[in-house]
Amino acid sequence: MPGSTDSSTKTMAALTIGGLVAVTAYTVALGSNGWLWFGWVVLGLLTLGMIATRSA
Repeated sequence: MPGSTDSSTKTMAALTIGGLVAVTAYTVALGSNGWLWFGWVVLGLLTLGMIATRSA
């Protein structure tokens, strides 16, 4: 069905949000780590790609 997302896309989105929370907490507690932020950006782009291909 167009415009709907399946469970794997929803799981990926939840992991992306959880990753953002974890990286932010790490940054607040221990200081910034560029590799963690880079990893989160890559995860976010993969999630956006999954959403874009599911809705197409």
